[in-house]
Amino acid sequence: MPYKIRKGSMTKIYHVMLRGNDKQDIFYDYQDYCKFLKILKIIKEKYHCEIYEYCLMTNHVHMIIFDRQDVLSKVIQSLAISYSLYFAKKYKKEGHLFQGRFLSKSVESREYLCTLCRYIHQNPLKANIAKTEEYQWSSYNEFLFDSKIKIINPNPILSMFGQTKKEARKNFIIYHSRKENLINEEVEYEFAYKLTDEQVKEKIQQILKIENVRLFRMYDKDTRDAKLKELKIIKGASKAQISRVLGINKKMVERIMKS
Repeated sequence: MPYKIRKGSMTKIYHVMLRGNDKQDIFYDYQDYCKFLKILKIIKEKYHCEIYEYCLMTNHVHMIIFDRQDVLSKVIQSLAISYSLYFAKKYKKEGHLFQGRFLSKSVESREYLCTLCRYIHQNPLKANIAKTEEYQWSSYNEFLFDSKIKIINPNPILSMFGQTKKEARKNFIIYHSRKENLINEEVEYEFAYKLTDEQVKEKIQQILKIENVRLFRMYDKDTRDAKLKELKIIKGASKAQISRVLGINKKMVERIMKS
């Protein structure tokens, strides 16, 4: 489950997404959403991190997390395991609930954080489930009303919208009423289309028509280079991931696939 996060984040703020294995639903009823949030609150207090925002959809979860202790992997692993155990016991389900590694992206600027905030809160609207302000399972209304739940710390994001709480909340509402979103394309690619190693392996097998990807190393140089170029069509796979799956040098993959 742990995903090696990007090193060198100046802010220690990360956009994290967990999604159901094979896009399966991870929430079936009201109790499931409540249980997830209850676990999230316990774990964020245990590891002394802060949740800046969240949105729970039927088959995936978005969160913005401030990871001051550099324990993001432990936080998400604990969250995923605890909720998976609850889910398996309740529904008598076997197998993995969440898809492989969790996905994360460092947030390095105020502008990106601000736009990301709107993108996440607008997920229900984009999915035609509910209006942003009416959706029950996001942190949107925790920014506008003093909540007893206290899962998120809204102040860092609200401070970008005004000097007083009243002004900030007013501008926050106006900003979220806009439909345009400058990072839709980037987020959709990185989060919706990123593949697991197993999925990359299957795609390589299909494209190159081979049963064992490790046999790739047996090709002569010209054949190997030609076949690497064929793999450019795989959407959602990084060059590092392709090199890892094939068991070959990363720099070589980067050089060939750039040519």
